[in-house]
Amino acid sequence: MSTHHTTVGEFTVWDYVVFVIMLLVSAFIGVYHAIKARGQQSNSQFLLGDRQLRALPVAMSLTASFMSAVTVIGTPAEVYQFGAMFLIFCISYAVVTIVSAEFFLPVFYRLNITSTYEVLYTGIVIYAPALALNQVTGLDLWGVLVATGLVCTFYCTLGGLKAVVWTDVFQMGIMIAGFLAVIIRGVVIQGSFERIWNISYHGGRLNFWDFDPNPLRRHSFWTIVVGGSFMWTAIYGINQSQVQRYIACKNQFEAKL
Repeated sequence: MSTHHTTVGEFTVWDYVVFVIMLLVSAFIGVYHAIKARGQQSNSQFLLGDRQLRALPVAMSLTASFMSAVTVIGTPAEVYQFGAMFLIFCISYAVVTIVSAEFFLPVFYRLNITSTYEVLYTGIVIYAPALALNQVTGLDLWGVLVATGLVCTFYCTLGGLKAVVWTDVFQMGIMIAGFLAVIIRGVVIQGSFERIWNISYHGGRLNFWDFDPNPLRRHSFWTIVVGGSFMWTAIYGINQSQVQRYIACKNQFEAKL
């Protein structure tokens, strides 16, 4: 009986370089917007970017906010263990996008509020990458937590929402580059994307369509589309991270877009 040991990769010098550069660029964006505003920012300018933001950077910022380490680390593990049924959430996203844009957004946009804030989620999304970094670098968990929190607080406090949005745009680019690197590396190791697809199919993970009406199932078409629509409406429709960016757009059309 053989025992298989899983080797956990550790950070190399270049990994540390990328990590430090990412923190420095994020901090620099905050400093840049603080200098650009020269301390003359009103509450509206600081919290809402003077309501002059465009759809694309705001969309990327929203994606970065909810494409957290919880998603990046958790979704592949979920699909690997329980199958691709999870991807049916795309249908509920489509429903929720329309509901949020047509019903919730116009109300918040006209109210001109600045905060519906919740703190718990922010703590979770900072803890998840800190835990991952702790595993691959050996750095103290609380040290990583404090450092990450300080950098985020630094650029948010100095630059306001504009700094948050453009830092998210930068970080989204890093995430996409990481996803592509993993996909390309996987294809290189396995020889082709077709081979990866076949392995997934024969491993029973391409279980996209399950119409079992049992509400106790972990994932089925109905639990994901119906349950997921209600869940994501609460997030996309009224969550502070979303609402504050919606109403920072230069007009309601840009916000809906």
